[in-house]
Amino acid sequence: MSLTTPRATPTPNRDLGGAYAFCEALIRDVDKDRYLASLFAPAASRPHLFALYAFSFEVSRVREVVSEPLPGEVRLQWWRDALSGPSQGSAQSNPVSMALLDTIERFRLPVAPLVALIDARIFDLYDDPMPTVADLEGYCGETCSALIRLASLILADGEDPGGTEAAGHAGVAYAVTGLLRAFPWHAMRGQVYVPKEYLLAYGATRDDIASGRGGPGVLSAMADMRQLARHHLARTRDLRGTITPETAPAFLPTSLVETYLRRMEKPDYDPFTTVIQAPQWHRQWQIWRQARRAMRR
Repeated sequence: MSLTTPRATPTPNRDLGGAYAFCEALIRDVDKDRYLASLFAPAASRPHLFALYAFSFEVSRVREVVSEPLPGEVRLQWWRDALSGPSQGSAQSNPVSMALLDTIERFRLPVAPLVALIDARIFDLYDDPMPTVADLEGYCGETCSALIRLASLILADGEDPGGTEAAGHAGVAYAVTGLLRAFPWHAMRGQVYVPKEYLLAYGATRDDIASGRGGPGVLSAMADMRQLARHHLARTRDLRGTITPETAPAFLPTSLVETYLRRMEKPDYDPFTTVIQAPQWHRQWQIWRQARRAMRR
């Protein structure tokens, strides 16, 4: 999940090479974790990973560029239409969709998970709280887990590499952590990803978050979310034997989960104001260390 605004938007280019270059520049700017992880993939695979991640970023930021849900739904429908095939004219004028469609064709990627990812993002357009823990896990599965699974298919040259269950857990661990990191921005917009189920257990409400009141109940509910992330991270580690060395780069961002969670447990942590980040050198070192472990298997 990106926590920064692009410093400069790359200039779109209508040719395919330019479209892939656009995606790479975009991910380098807005999603440093996945960009760094992709550097451990074979050079031939990287442009396609960047195309996949750029698509995910463009869909995830729809809420930021619309003032009301309806225009957001229209934008999401545009992406559904774009996935119906390269014959859709406007899709070929967008560098992200152009690169994504080429990647889908080259690696025979299933379109259904991409459509499901778009559908999951409808939740972002509204201010309803996440109802239950199961709903949160489903949302994370359709967004982040699906991305890991599709990236694995690219890295395996379109063949099924296994590791589906590991991708499921890894995606939930990384996505829940990302939502906790993005809490200050979501709270300002009235978005609540903390499950209502958690909030009610501690006598807290959605308004405690949307109004910025916070309180012990909100803090306890967020602690439960951290435990949820750690549970899925532990399951990912249990299943690391199912992750092949060739698909390891798709999983590498999860090596940062524990670092981010620990920073949320420092005494001065305020979920409404504290920006959870790690220096780039530290992230590079964590990802490199995990990549070395994966390559030794």
